[in-house]
Formats: sequence, C-alpha cells, structure tokens
Amino acid sequence: MPIRRLSPETVNRIAAGEVVERPASAIKELVENALDAGGTNIEIQADGGGLSRILIADDGKGIPRAELPLAIERHATSKLEPDDAGDVDLLRIHTLGFRGEALPSIGSVARLSITTRSRDESDAWAIAVEGGETRPLAPAPFPGPHGARVEVRDLFYATPARLKFMKSERSEAMAISEEIKRQAMAHEAVAFTLSLDGKVTLRLPAEHPGDEGRLRRLSALLGRDFEANALLIDQERDGVRLSGYAGLPTYSRGNAAHQYLFVNGRPVKDRLLQGALRGAYADFLARDRHPAAVLFLDIDPLSVDVNVHPAKAEVRFRDPALVRGLIVGALRHALHAAGHRASTTVAADALSGFQPHTGVGSVPAYSPSAPSAQGFSGWTGWSQPAAAAQVLPGLNERSARVESGWDAPSWPAQSVDAATISHESRFTNHAPADPLDYPLGAARAQLHANYIVAQTRDGLVIVDQHAAHERLVYERMKAQMAEGAVTRQALLTPEVVDLDPAEAERVAGRAEELAEMGLIVEAFGAGAVLVRETPAMLGDTDVQGLIRDIADDLSEHGQALSLKERLAAICGTMACHGSVRSGRVLSAPEMNALLRQMEATPHSGQCNHGRPTYVELKLADLEKLFGRR
Repeated sequence: MPIRRLSPETVNRIAAGEVVERPASAIKELVENALDAGGTNIEIQADGGGLSRILIADDGKGIPRAELPLAIERHATSKLEPDDAGDVDLLRIHTLGFRGEALPSIGSVARLSITTRSRDESDAWAIAVEGGETRPLAPAPFPGPHGARVEVRDLFYATPARLKFMKSERSEAMAISEEIKRQAMAHEAVAFTLSLDGKVTLRLPAEHPGDEGRLRRLSALLGRDFEANALLIDQERDGVRLSGYAGLPTYSRGNAAHQYLFVNGRPVKDRLLQGALRGAYADFLARDRHPAAVLFLDIDPLSVDVNVHPAKAEVRFRDPALVRGLIVGALRHALHAAGHRASTTVAADALSGFQPHTGVGSVPAYSPSAPSAQGFSGWTGWSQPAAAAQVLPGLNERSARVESGWDAPSWPAQSVDAATISHESRFTNHAPADPLDYPLGAARAQLHANYIVAQTRDGLVIVDQHAAHERLVYERMKAQMAEGAVTRQALLTPEVVDLDPAEAERVAGRAEELAEMGLIVEAFGAGAVLVRETPAMLGDTDVQGLIRDIADDLSEHGQALSLKERLAAICGTMACHGSVRSGRVLSAPEMNALLRQMEATPHSGQCNHGRPTYVELKLADLEKLFGRR
C-alpha cells in the first residue's frame, strides 16, 4: 500500500481520540479554557452522561470576533507567544491549556457551537462546527457583559464506533462530576455549578483565596470529616512549594480514591507523587490502607514538563529527588506535629456501636454475693504503693521480661519522668497539675485487662493498652536506628541476583541509599547484582525476593520501599513482643505513666497499622446517649 497524506478531517478525528476520550475529558478541556480566560463563575451542564449535550458557560474575557474562526483551527492558541525569532518555548507554560487541539477535536466528532462576547466589544458572535464542517460566523444573543458559552451536542456522532466504547450514562456522569471536583479543588476562588440532566448536583460559591478558603472548598467536596481530620501542609524548599491538606493516619481509606495531586493548579496522576505520599505514611498505615490527601505543588514551569501526554495528566520533573524529598518531609513534619491526635471519626464510630437498653428484663439481675466481673479492675485511691506495680518496659527505669519471653530494649533511665515533666510544664504554674487537665486525663479503671478508662475534664478516654504501648516502643526503636547505622550481617557466600538489565542498573544506582538501610549491593555484570550484606534485623531472609521487590519499587515508585517496609515490619514485630500484652492487669501508676508517655510521643494516636490506640468521648456525646440532650 503506498504512502498517502491523510486528509485534515481524518487527522482531526485521530487527534480527537487523544484529547477527547470521553465526555469528561471534553469537559475538562473546556473548563480549563474557561479558567485560562479568567472566568470566576463557571456553569457546567451535561445531559445523557455528556453524550447528548454539554454546555460550559463562563464570565471570562471572551473571544474577539476576529479571532473566533481561528479558535476552531488545529494548533491555533492564544496561550503561547513566539519570541522575536518566531520560536515558542514549550517549557515556559503558565496556562492550563496550550496545545490548541481541544475545540477543533471536539468539532470534528460532534456538533459544536461557540457564542462569545469580548470585553472590548459590544456585540456577541457565534460560530458552529458540525463533524468538522465550519458554519459561517453570525451575530447572536449573549446573557452577560462578557464571556463565552460552548455547547457540544451529539458527541461522537461522527465516529459511531467510538460510542460502543462509552460506559453507561451513569458512569459517564460520575466521571464528569469527579472531574469538576478536581478543578474546583484547585481553584477555590472560582464558583462552580454542575447540572446533570437538568438537576443541580454541585453548587460551590467562590471562596477567599488562601488556606481557609481552600479548606472550606475541600470540606464542601470531601465532607466535614475531612475538614475535621486534615493537617495543614505548607512547606517550601529550593523554590518549590507544597501546600494543601493531608488526613490523619486513623482517617485512612481502603483505596487511593481520596488522593488528589496538583502541579501548578493542574490535576495530575503521577507515580512519583503517589509514591512519595505512600512513603510518607509508610510508618503509620498497613499496605491495604491509603491516606486521604489534597496536595498542591507550585514549581517553576522550567522545572517541570507538562508536554508529556495530550491529556496533560502526566508530568516529568527536572529534579524528582527534590520533589519527593519535599513531599515526604512536609508530610512527616505535619504528622509529627499532630502528636497523639486521632481522627474524630473514631469517636463517632464508637458512639454508633452503643445500644441503649430501656427494658428491665434486658438487664441481668444483680447479686451482692456474686463475684465482680473478671474484666474490671480498679482501686480505692491514689495511694497504691509504687512497689506493688508491675514494671512496664519503656515506661520505668528498667526493663522487664514480658509474657512473650522477649527481652525488651533497655531504655534510658527516667525517660518517662522527663517526658512527663516536659508535658506538665504546659499545665502548671509552680503547682502540681490536676490529672484531669492532661489531654488523655487520669486513669480510673481497667476493663477486660486490656482497655484503660481515663477521665478528662470534659469526657472520657478509652485506651487499647497493647496497641498504645506497641507504638511507644516502636517510636523508640526508630529513634535508636536514626542515631546510628543499621546493624548489618555479612552473607557467608555473596548472593548473585539476576534481573532485567534496566532493573539491575536501577538497583546498583541506589547502592548508597540501600547501604544506609544495611543492604550492601554492587553491580555484577549486565543484568545482575551481587549482595554481600543484609540488615541484621531481617535475620535469615529471602535475598532473591528482597532484591526483586526493591527493583519493582524502584521501577514503580522511584524508591526502595520494600526494604524500608521490611525494616519497619521487623521493628513493629519487635515492638509488639516488647510491649505490654493484652490481658495484663495494670496498676494506677502504670496506667497513668502510659497515658503521659502517649501525650509526649508523636504518632501515638494510632498503632503501627493505622488503627486508633484510643477513643475519646466528650461529655456532650455521653449525655446524648442517655437522653440528657
């Protein structure tokens, strides 16, 4: 078959397949045009999942009459300006759109009409394109002083085969709604209204620019629970700024659907950013749990390439290590500052589990001679001798061998006293603090030899003693690892691991980073690496499997997460064996020592798997349970 030039119509339809994959992608392009035009109030209408009709109306600067025919030509745009030599710098991009393909691509597969009034003109004009054929320019009515109204009907009517690949109208409508939510997150100062099949499903007023306005916008989109459990992120490094909000570990989700990432106001799906987010939460969440986060990265356009894919959803960074380090550092700083805080949804879930009983028949008869419940232990005052208390590793001056038989690490003497004194200084004025004024209150009882019940000034706290102490021991172990190099063990016979040549090069290129974690590797010819030493904490480990997991992580996330997660898992296991066990009866001083240590230890609000270590119930919530409110 001879080589032939494709007709302009065919070229346009091919381009439409890249830019306009479904109704949601067409709406994305049109909304970005409205934002680039300076629109502050954008209305979106979609019927039949966007396949029957789409309308985007904005109050931006509009399109002058003379430029309207150019707007529907391929690669004609007002967003790129050539220099004196006629060259265009595709790296210095400050707008959301820049290709000049959206309108002609949509017009080639649908019935497109554009009505607009420019700020500098008194009359409004309209132009239409049907299946690639342009209709003459004509005057038209326009409701506002300036702006544009873009209407798309019968999307893909000119390419019937594409319609077979569309999902149900409901699925397409959900995709449209999700796309508008992303755009609204990135532009809190812009008002958005979304109507699906004539029903308004989203109405967002313009918010004041800044952190407070952004959080109100996120609350409207993600719910008040996100607002109540979000940590403010605002860090800058070498001219790159990261801002936004990230959820507490105990506010984690079962999938990554609540992770929204933006680069210079553009929604993106980038493996580097997702890997950095995962790495920042690696110490706090199990592998099947995902943090909720909305993060905005502001970076010099010269340091990021957005001209990677027609959909502009992928980016490439000039210095990926800087970006990743900023994300991990900023998120861990925010999580550290959160201290022992747990999410508000923990209390709500606990309250929902209470079942009120009103009938006398449902309460067992009380017998004075019957023994007390095995799961309850208490005391008559605070005068219990300290000598009668069992020693808890990590809470008192010396360690103890716990029920598992594992020797807990010997922590520095008086570690609890120092932390408690430092914590008490916030509450005292040369006088002893009232235990009720501490954030976790004063211990009052132990239930089922596992749960500590503490009273606060305005409620009560229930603590899972094993999960809480496990976290305390784990944080101490991490601190010890940070103070010195990870202990390594040499293999009797160095092990050769065969990999794909590209994978082997990636692993060998990270030799210094791996050495910091106790793994000594070196290149061993093409497509192989030689392992000489492994972290002693791993014991007799599967070296082949470890290296292959690391290679997969480097390929997918650009970071060796497997080794870090294995070390974290070992620390977690050792912390579990070295912590106070469930079923251990504790004395009053031991319980209060545990509470004070939790208050002084970052991340103590969740265990090593992201589950809460305590539940706080306010007095008002308790009064509601009993009908007092």
